[in-house]
Amino acid sequence: MVKYARVSLVCFIALVVQACIAGQIPVAGARADVVLLAAIAAGLAAGPEAGAGVGFGAGLVLDLMASGPVGLSSLVYTVIGYTVGLLNAGVLRSSKLIPVASAAAASVAGVLFYALGGELLGQQSLQKGNLGIVMLVVAAVNAVLVLPATRMMRWAFTEPRRDYINPRGIW
Repeated sequence: MVKYARVSLVCFIALVVQACIAGQIPVAGARADVVLLAAIAAGLAAGPEAGAGVGFGAGLVLDLMASGPVGLSSLVYTVIGYTVGLLNAGVLRSSKLIPVASAAAASVAGVLFYALGGELLGQQSLQKGNLGIVMLVVAAVNAVLVLPATRMMRWAFTEPRRDYINPRGIW
């Protein structure tokens, strides 16, 4: 139960940062995507199911907050979180560059899949001509923030020690 409260808290923080900070500061006409970073970090920290769960839940809340098609962010973030977790499961963690490169590549894929999905739903996101800039900005921001985000997700998905909560075993 404590684990789910922690995960919810970290997702809530990501949504607040997205809505209040990252969504308000354009960099070369593009904005960072911290909720996508949360799904990527969950996949890196706790595996594919965790990445998919965080991607679906946080993406759905983001869809309900934004004016785009409901479910598109949720779908894209679920697929990206699951894929990152699946690919990361077979990789040895000998370098801190692996999560950074994974976050950058997954961010580019997430932005591209979102734009393609938006095109299929009539958003005309590919016709604006700034997709490359958006990919670059999202990938750069997520690559910089992935290590602390992964640490937060690792903390969120860690079960608390039972002997610490109830040292005598009496309930």
